[in-house]
Amino acid sequence: MLAKRIIACLDVNRGRVVKGMRFLDLVDAGDPVEVAARYEAEGADELVFLDISASHEGRQIMLDVVKRVSEAIYMPLTVGGGIRTLEDAGSLIAAGAEKVSINSAAVRTPDLISALSRKFGSCATVVNIDPKRVSTHGLEVWEVHINGGRVPTGLEAVAWAQRVEQLGAGEIVLTSMDRDGTRNGYDLEITSAVSRAVNIPVVASGGAGCSEHLAEAIMVGGADAVLAAGIFHFGECTIREVKQLFQSRGIPVRLSEAM
Repeated sequence: MLAKRIIACLDVNRGRVVKGMRFLDLVDAGDPVEVAARYEAEGADELVFLDISASHEGRQIMLDVVKRVSEAIYMPLTVGGGIRTLEDAGSLIAAGAEKVSINSAAVRTPDLISALSRKFGSCATVVNIDPKRVSTHGLEVWEVHINGGRVPTGLEAVAWAQRVEQLGAGEIVLTSMDRDGTRNGYDLEITSAVSRAVNIPVVASGGAGCSEHLAEAIMVGGADAVLAAGIFHFGECTIREVKQLFQSRGIPVRLSEAM
């Protein structure tokens, strides 16, 4: 079995790391370069950098911040936010990103997924999916949202996950809007549903409050990797503790000098 990845996430707003609840009520969590370097030292397997306001504000991602973060770390870096074209993605890869992640642009221009996959490879093409539970005609479904969770799309999350795989995505980051920032644990139901429906890696995101939640996302939700932000930013849990728990549960994990 492949090692399960522990991914630290930097939600960046106007050049600062922030964390909120259900995509709102943002609290400052530090300088992106300093936070990234700390996670490098702690043994994170990967880092995700998301410019959470770029799409909503209709602007490009801050390349200078991405470049400074990439120069501070050696672990793989995924960058997303405000990517609309192949040129945008190429600029991020030139700035140090190993993977690029799209969400709003993927919904608006699905062919961009295929174009990114052809040019940079499926392994470098990540699609973020932000689902929220909604009631439609008396039925509860997971509806995909874009623009930092502000805009509902009418797309059902599991079906959309299957489509992005068909279009060439090599990985899905699945962030539950209902659980984001709550510290109540990942939405294991949607995580499991998407993980079963696709054959590409699924990264569970949104709701981690302790090491146990990350283990549940793997063992119950079927995720290939787990992403967390707030619990790492504010010291409720360390990457070392998560990896030690994984080892004790028989979950394969990469060990590092930080361990």
